[in-house]
Amino acid sequence: MIAFNVPPFIGNELEYIKQVINLHKISGDGTFTKKCNKWIEERFNAQKVLLTTSGTSALDMAMLLCGLQNGDEVILPSYTFSSTATSALLGGGNLVFVDIRPDTMNIDENLIEEAITPKTKVIMVVHYAGVACEMDKIMDIAKRHNLKVVEDAAQGVMSTYKDKALGTIGDFGCYSFHETKNYSMGEGGAIVINDSNYNEQAEILREKGTNRSKFFRGEVDKYTWVDFGDSYLPSELNAAYLYAQLLQADKINENRRFTWNTYYSELKPLENEEKLQLPNVPENCSHNAHMFYVKLKDLEERTNFIKYLKERGIGAVFHYIPLHSAPAGLKFGRFHGKDKYTTKESERLVRLPLYYGLKTDDVAFIIEAVKSFFKGKV
Repeated sequence: MIAFNVPPFIGNELEYIKQVINLHKISGDGTFTKKCNKWIEERFNAQKVLLTTSGTSALDMAMLLCGLQNGDEVILPSYTFSSTATSALLGGGNLVFVDIRPDTMNIDENLIEEAITPKTKVIMVVHYAGVACEMDKIMDIAKRHNLKVVEDAAQGVMSTYKDKALGTIGDFGCYSFHETKNYSMGEGGAIVINDSNYNEQAEILREKGTNRSKFFRGEVDKYTWVDFGDSYLPSELNAAYLYAQLLQADKINENRRFTWNTYYSELKPLENEEKLQLPNVPENCSHNAHMFYVKLKDLEERTNFIKYLKERGIGAVFHYIPLHSAPAGLKFGRFHGKDKYTTKESERLVRLPLYYGLKTDDVAFIIEAVKSFFKGKV
């Protein structure tokens, strides 16, 4: 069986974990956590980065830092993971879903402004498959309406928009280092703070409401409880695992891009014959090959396609069920405008196996299986 995903392992993870154990410091915010923060800051030219327990907790922090009040509205796409929405609910927000663009599966920037009301406080964008949303227009809308922008860049580590790293464009950016992501620490994430005015508040929020970070920097002679907070510090063991991969980030990225490009070039003739659709990457975007998906004719054909591949030992899967049609989405949100593409496009999409170290022979086998599914189809 060719698995859909295999968590990345680059080789030095165990050695770094052993170092953590020998230092007798396995709880959060130790040496490797700080190394990861610094690597991300320097590589992506980010103002401040704080590793978190998950991509979800990074989103939670971002929404809490936005200062939502009960009844404030958050505009977001429905085609995303539940974490995008639950983080807004944590801050007391109401969800306003808008439609996506069928070419990128990202929020349609041209539909955001008409969804804004006096209660709107935040625009949440999701960079699907590591391909950027149209950030110039979104940031312009936010500026004119005095709104915060939170980038859910869970899938976007190492991707860019006009040479800017995803996560560094809005007010806050959020990464995931879950085992399904390009770079993993098992469970983990990071928040990017793009306005230094929020640095201290973010540290307090992350450290259970204390000014402990200032104490360890020698800025106060003791630390105490100063504000609301929670526990968002990942274990040093997890951070050590991640750091080994960050040091080899380009190697991992190039390997994934090679697989992505192979899929694209080999399956392009099927798109030319209008038998399927391939991913679209706008000219101003550089993507990280987080996933490779194809779109079939409809839900029925997709179901048959997944079954066909499974029978041949290939793990191919669909993705999100639109949130606005889920039980919690119906309870906590509303869809503004018409659902022209969100449901329709989500029912057509299927993801092929893609991970660091996927064997070229397996990629060739998958490609041949996809081609054979369409043989004889008009």
